[in-house]
Amino acid sequence: MRIEVCLELLGSAVLDGVAARHTREQAGTGEIGEDDGHGMHEREQALRVTVDALEVCFTFAGHSARTSPGESCMNRFRSPLLSGLLAVLLLPAMAPSSAFAAPSRVLLVVSSEGRDQGKTRPGFEMDEFAQAWLILKQNGFDIDVASPRGGAVEADKYNPTEAFNAAVLADSQAMGKLAATLPTAQLRAGDYQGVLVIGGKGAMFDLPADKALHATIAGIWQQGGLVAAVCHGPAALAGVRLPNGRAMVEGRAMTGFTEEEEALFGKRWAKEFAFQLEPRMRELGARWQEAPLMMPKVVVDGRLLTGQNPFSTAALADAFVRASGRVPLARQAWRDERSMALVEQHLQQRDGQAAQILAQRPSDHHVELIGMLGFYQLKAAKNATATADALSIMQLASPHMDEPRLQVAMAEAHWRLGRTDLARSQVLAVLEKQPGLDEANALLARMQP
Repeated sequence: MRIEVCLELLGSAVLDGVAARHTREQAGTGEIGEDDGHGMHEREQALRVTVDALEVCFTFAGHSARTSPGESCMNRFRSPLLSGLLAVLLLPAMAPSSAFAAPSRVLLVVSSEGRDQGKTRPGFEMDEFAQAWLILKQNGFDIDVASPRGGAVEADKYNPTEAFNAAVLADSQAMGKLAATLPTAQLRAGDYQGVLVIGGKGAMFDLPADKALHATIAGIWQQGGLVAAVCHGPAALAGVRLPNGRAMVEGRAMTGFTEEEEALFGKRWAKEFAFQLEPRMRELGARWQEAPLMMPKVVVDGRLLTGQNPFSTAALADAFVRASGRVPLARQAWRDERSMALVEQHLQQRDGQAAQILAQRPSDHHVELIGMLGFYQLKAAKNATATADALSIMQLASPHMDEPRLQVAMAEAHWRLGRTDLARSQVLAVLEKQPGLDEANALLARMQP
């Protein structure tokens, strides 16, 4: 067989695979329930067909030169010409679909609503923006930042000394983007490989009504891009419709800020929301998932990626990187991440190892966050198991926190679990130091027979 025939076989094999992929992309764009792995599957099929053609070409060529089959196999990739053909013809089959073509530009969306660090109007969460920005930038993405009105945006109050926030505050590019966000009306979906919507209560006000944003998100989805949102960010997805009129989230697994979390942390603004996030997503047909109150959770359903709360942001950004086809670069976990991971270890293993780690390296963790997590989980607890878990979290933090209200909460947990004597003694110990502590006196009164 001459080299011209080999070229024809190889070209046909590759073109058949590419054509099959193109046909599916034209026919199946944007359909709910589409298999988001089809593109890679079809590239693999094209590659296998091409390799089969190579086997026929090179083996036959080897026999024509009066070599043994074994010698032919050993020599088949030694020819510079054939090696060049292999590289040129296989690249189209192995190349990612157009949604992931260079440049790797992604979009972060924040609310324009914020005023006075959230005092008069809620804005976006700087903690979430900072973690997403840093992880995406570290992994080589070009990042645009947009908001409904464009221009400067204001975050709710945050801790500027937290490592991720300090890093972003020192990043002139990031701060410049926040000072001059792109108006969503000027966005073009074709410029982006994906979008990640940042949360904060402001997202519940302006993002659900932003039709330009909805069109951009729908366009990114239709072209095979990634759509991600964290905390209240999924509110932006409520208005996203596909060409067939169906909600983008219909039938898809997702998460976001839960009703349970909203009841505890959204009291000031929730009554002004156009809708509550979790019920609306369920109404639209989303398959809602959630972790216990304020625990990290990321849900990946094909190209839709969502995070439950601020403590899910870093894991969501890592998942976004992986979904883009990249391997996330190694990084040191921030102390909030380490703290949440320690709590998960503590609840799963119950062997004292987490307490030992915290005792050895308390400064590596956010002890107050751990204590507050247990405190609020107790407020939300509806059964003995949840109450016991909340107590266990508070006990993990207690040796490192001099906070009488935490001691009172632990006493209440003991009381709920039927340990009245232990609860009473703990409350009395608090009152001995602070006789006027209202929470302690109120609990003691409730415990009276």
